[in-house]
Amino acid sequence: MSDSPLQPLLDDAVIVLHAPTQVWSDETGDMGTAPIHGVYHGDVRHVRALSVSVEGTAVETIACSSPAPQRAVFTGVLRGVDDDQPDPKVRLDRERTVRAGGVEERIRISSHRDVPVPIALTVTLAPDFEPLQRVKAGLPDHGAWAWDGERASSDTASFALTAPGAVVAVEEDALAVRWTAVLEPRSTVEFSFALALEDATLVVREPAAAAHATVPAVSDPRLGRWLNRAAGDLAALRLALPAHPDDAFYAAGAPWFFTLFGRDAIWAARLALALDPTIAASTLRVLARLQGTRNDPATAEAPGKIPHELRSGTLSLPNEGVHLPPLYYGTVDATPLWICLLADARDAGMPETEVRELLPNLRAALNWMIDHGDASGSGFIDYVDETGHGLANQGWKDSGDSIQWRDGRLAEGPIALSEVQGYAYEAAVRGADLLDALGEDGSEPLRVWAADLRARFRAAYWVATPEGRYPAIALDAHGAAVDTLTSNIGHLIGTGLLDPDEERTCVALLLGDSMSSGFGIRTLSTGARGFWPLSYHGGSVWAHDTAVAVHGMLRAGFAPEAADVAGELVDAAEGFDFRMPELHAGDARTSGRSPVPYPASCRPQAWSAAAAVICAEALG
Repeated sequence: MSDSPLQPLLDDAVIVLHAPTQVWSDETGDMGTAPIHGVYHGDVRHVRALSVSVEGTAVETIACSSPAPQRAVFTGVLRGVDDDQPDPKVRLDRERTVRAGGVEERIRISSHRDVPVPIALTVTLAPDFEPLQRVKAGLPDHGAWAWDGERASSDTASFALTAPGAVVAVEEDALAVRWTAVLEPRSTVEFSFALALEDATLVVREPAAAAHATVPAVSDPRLGRWLNRAAGDLAALRLALPAHPDDAFYAAGAPWFFTLFGRDAIWAARLALALDPTIAASTLRVLARLQGTRNDPATAEAPGKIPHELRSGTLSLPNEGVHLPPLYYGTVDATPLWICLLADARDAGMPETEVRELLPNLRAALNWMIDHGDASGSGFIDYVDETGHGLANQGWKDSGDSIQWRDGRLAEGPIALSEVQGYAYEAAVRGADLLDALGEDGSEPLRVWAADLRARFRAAYWVATPEGRYPAIALDAHGAAVDTLTSNIGHLIGTGLLDPDEERTCVALLLGDSMSSGFGIRTLSTGARGFWPLSYHGGSVWAHDTAVAVHGMLRAGFAPEAADVAGELVDAAEGFDFRMPELHAGDARTSGRSPVPYPASCRPQAWSAAAAVICAEALG
């Protein structure tokens, strides 16, 4: 067994959430037996362990359900205080509800016995105040805390505990909350406790207004279940910046990404446009307020650049060699995607006055693409980490081994990703259209730039391998086309960068055996040496990645193919009880088999939930 720290696994844990608060437990409702367990608020785990016990009996769990993202119910029987008949007559129900900044649990004990039953109930919870990044790194330290009789606290975070009728005591580095009662014949007693969580360092908050999404009507009941669950998850993932509570965006996902991620927020809003077009406009404004204004290698900021990630403090992942500043701009694709989302939002009815307000940001983003996006002089938009401790890869496949040759070698940076050129082409053309529609000048140079990019892409990126002819995933530091067949080609479809025959070639490859798992499109072809179905970006299936290809197929006129791929995602969603995780394994589908989980996959994930909306469009 390895002695190295390991990231927690998530696939069998129960989550209840309302951003920026989340609770992870096992199916009994208790916490503490798995590294991920706990009560989190923002980037801090406030409670690492919690258990419910009844004197004289075990609590034997028989059911766990989560009727809404913010609520879960755990049901058990108490046979130690029951009679000697086979039917259980004493049961315990725990109903957990999470709101932004709060957790409440109601515990009901019900008896069908004919005699009184004395009850002594104890809730034991262990305060923690551990940074989320240390939990993710597998390096929890169980920080020091103090108790003043009402509140447990550390330096910057705290929670108040209320438990009507209970006696609270500190015992062995935990809080013991005790009630006693007599359960009369055929009656119920109820106990409750609540945590009010605070963190002075929070940089996000619950939006001022509730979500007002409209779930599309569909005829397929499975798709309907996925849509309803996705809509609930997206509502629970909504956040805002404290200074602008009226502008919501989707947090990237639980547990690690309960904050603003530029790329994730844009794609989630874009894929979910038919569900809630208003969040596209608010997401655009949120990111515009943080748009870069200067060149700063330490944060990867540049004028006009849209940020990658916002945190309350430096994000350090020592086992990955990553140390990111609180506001980090290390993304190569968020800026052109922001322009594409602005065009989508306008097409969906964003008022012209709101579009005009973002005109300076649009010009700045377009200027970044043309003047700053080519960091190395390659002639294409590319990236390189100048600090040595930022993200080595700055597209959506941002793991260290995601850009590799067919023979398994890692590509040398600077890297110019193929799909980013597609985003940039679309952004330049649609940005030019926006300028024309607003009566502004500057559109013609953008169209010239886009046409030149299109011609140079065709000359530089297309490769021929035993799997066929297709666009390479990237150009490396030497301008060589990295020849793996990947899902990145799906992001090119519908951008306008490819001609119809080229798009048809890409669609055929994505639907072929080496790329299609039967439960979605693989990130890496089975024909590549580095393929492994449980690799984060090297053979797994990401719902949003597949949905982006579906989105492109619909725009490019490949409706039957889009419907086929969308159907695969619906089948996968059913295997995950209609809450699509961040990713799942890229094993080939076989008869009667459900998709294999990627055990460290986040859920819910905003862009995975938003994939349901695009699938509804494809299957409509």
